[in-house]
Amino acid sequence: MNTFGNIYRLTNFGESHGPAIGGVIDGVPAGYDIDLAEIQRQLDRRRTGQSPTDSSRNETDKVKFLSGLYEGKTLGTSIGFVIENSDAKSRDYDACKNIYRPNHADYTYQAKYGIRDYRGGGRASARETAVRVVGGTVALQILKAQGIDIKAHISRIGTHTTPEEMLREIEQAKAEGDSVGGIISCNISGVPAGLGEPVFGKLQAMLASAMMSINAAKGFEYGSGFDSAYHRGSQLIDSPYFDKDSNRVRTRTNYSGGIQGGISNGEDIYFNVAFKPVATIMRPIETIDTESNSTILRMHGRHDVCVVPRAVVVVEAMAAMTILDALLLSRATQLQ
Repeated sequence: MNTFGNIYRLTNFGESHGPAIGGVIDGVPAGYDIDLAEIQRQLDRRRTGQSPTDSSRNETDKVKFLSGLYEGKTLGTSIGFVIENSDAKSRDYDACKNIYRPNHADYTYQAKYGIRDYRGGGRASARETAVRVVGGTVALQILKAQGIDIKAHISRIGTHTTPEEMLREIEQAKAEGDSVGGIISCNISGVPAGLGEPVFGKLQAMLASAMMSINAAKGFEYGSGFDSAYHRGSQLIDSPYFDKDSNRVRTRTNYSGGIQGGISNGEDIYFNVAFKPVATIMRPIETIDTESNSTILRMHGRHDVCVVPRAVVVVEAMAAMTILDALLLSRATQLQ
């Protein structure tokens, strides 16, 4: 399961401390202008080392395209690309070579495959999300030509919601050798009515699957979400009306989050993604080794205190690939 999507598909490869990570994008419509500088700008948003609370791993994340583009336009063929790993320090992980890090994929990968790359988490590392950013930025540029825009932002870190308080929370967690989680909110505007499938391909299910595939994601809600459980139906009715200015059906409120019956209704789609605190903390932690002996793990090296700031662009990327895939699927069912 290294491929995401149905028609617009991203297959990614690579481990955290391998020579490179990369991907192949299939299903890209031909003839679209792609701004390569914009792709690099989005990759830079995800890079480490830009904040004192980030991991100090300093990857340049320079993407090299191998196929699928000519004179700045998509050819309709597969787009292949690689991003070299240039600042891996595998020795930082020597201490956990034979130890299972709590809340990581160490034990589960060993149980599934009988072998694992312990260096930086190997394939389970968030390093692979750089590949998603490339695939998502290509998708977003195609979507913008269709009038669709996607914007995400940090809405909470720990219990705090203002930028100053959120930064202090992260800094305090670092000072205490701890970590902290948070919430990213995302809004998608310009989506036409009719995207999504009625049963197993519901648009909110596609978005949920995309978001929950991101490292450290622990929860997803769209529209009124979990707050719906505390209201009566009469309080969450989205009454439709015909808007003469836009010449389309709209709703007076948007508790549905732009999706009804699993299909977009033309209103803004909005959702939240909850991210857990980073599992690697700079404190002694009880665990076991690969021989099932109790031991104490003492981590060193370069690690994020909070993944949320760097995950904003990843949320946007996954949303873009999901919406473009849904758009292409909808056109496949409406041949005339």
